[in-house]
Amino acid sequence: AEPPEGGWGWAVMLAAMWCNGAVFGVQNSCGVLFVSMLQLFGGGQDEQLAFKTAWVNSLSMGMVFFCSPIVSIFTDLFGCRKVAVTGAAVAFIGLLSSSFVSTIEPLYFTYGILFACGCSFAYQPSLVILGHYFKKRLGLVNGIVTAGSSLFTVSLPFVLRLLIDSVGLYNTLRVLCILMFILFLAGFTYKPLVSNPKDKEDGNKGKFKLPPGKKICNFSVFQVLSYRIWALGVPAALFGYFVPYVHLMKHVKDRFGDSMPEEVLLLCLGITSGVGRLVFGRVADYIPGAKKVYLQVASFFFIGLMSMMIPLCYVFGGLIAVCLFMGLFDGCFICIMAPIAFELVGAQNVSQAIGFLLGLMSIPMTVGPPIAGFLHDHLGTYNVAFYLAGVPPIIGGTILCFIPWVHERQKLKERAKSVDGEPTEKMLENESTLVSDPTEKPDKEMESGV
Repeated sequence: AEPPEGGWGWAVMLAAMWCNGAVFGVQNSCGVLFVSMLQLFGGGQDEQLAFKTAWVNSLSMGMVFFCSPIVSIFTDLFGCRKVAVTGAAVAFIGLLSSSFVSTIEPLYFTYGILFACGCSFAYQPSLVILGHYFKKRLGLVNGIVTAGSSLFTVSLPFVLRLLIDSVGLYNTLRVLCILMFILFLAGFTYKPLVSNPKDKEDGNKGKFKLPPGKKICNFSVFQVLSYRIWALGVPAALFGYFVPYVHLMKHVKDRFGDSMPEEVLLLCLGITSGVGRLVFGRVADYIPGAKKVYLQVASFFFIGLMSMMIPLCYVFGGLIAVCLFMGLFDGCFICIMAPIAFELVGAQNVSQAIGFLLGLMSIPMTVGPPIAGFLHDHLGTYNVAFYLAGVPPIIGGTILCFIPWVHERQKLKERAKSVDGEPTEKMLENESTLVSDPTEKPDKEMESGV
């Protein structure tokens, strides 16, 4: 059935927008929670506290992406609604249980794993369900939905700071549970329009049959060389990508004290990230084929450069300028993920191609911030950590530069094979007709004579 291009789809769009905002608004505001955790669990006794605390937020962001390949499989098997509702319920339980811990270690499980896995299972179906209701307006709807994360990233740090100062960290986490409860209700709006007769048959029989393993996990995308390079270059660039989101607030406190409103930096990141998604998403439509990768190359180069600029900013206004540029190219990197995947592997494989890539991204995004915290604990400053955080994006961007060249060569080889194959097939067909036609007539005459 053709997507209705509206109707109930607008309610689905608002629910998906809330999902993007609630999930990534909390994740991107982790710098505020990080500072509060240091104050609550620290007391100046533990020399490795920054390293240990960074693992909480780092695990959380990493698990959101690490679960993506599994979520794509569950979404194909059970549908968007069941997966999203279950994920929101798990996220609610994880966040609520995080508000009752007395030490930092249990947060690794309750916040870093349980809450993050729930967010991952709630997030991915919100992108899949949009294709059920929109086709011609899908670009516009995706832009509105992804802007939800920017909207929450802009406003949530200030709300969190007010809540933490007034009611403390534990009660703040309980207030955030309201976002997850609304997300739980929003999942019920994901009514699928595409019905599968096979599912109905299995439902009538009362049995659930798993499809073949090849259909569950589509590893054929790794046979595409350009995709393999992409799946190597993007994770390589992300070892330092998440470091500013976790440690920038603490760096501002170390350098400027409590006199500067560090939440303004997250505000700048959120605003320009939303602008970047809208602007570069439109720009990508005018760039042909795999050359869209060059936008990601540019974004990684600028993000790496801006990370290296952070220690050089001794004026708060300089940090604001750095965060404005960093947010702009962060939006560029995110908004063209799907278009690049479509160009490299095609429409049929794009879902699991993105899922596999997000899973690979989880490893460097998880490891980077704790390493930065470790360097801070031993050096007493974040300067070296931010300098090193700028190196991986530049390396990853350099790797991605080879993709358009490799992709064009693959296309030329495929065309050459098809051009070489068509004449031989036609010659064989002509030869068979020339051989078969003369013999058919005598056979018929012999049969009639007999």
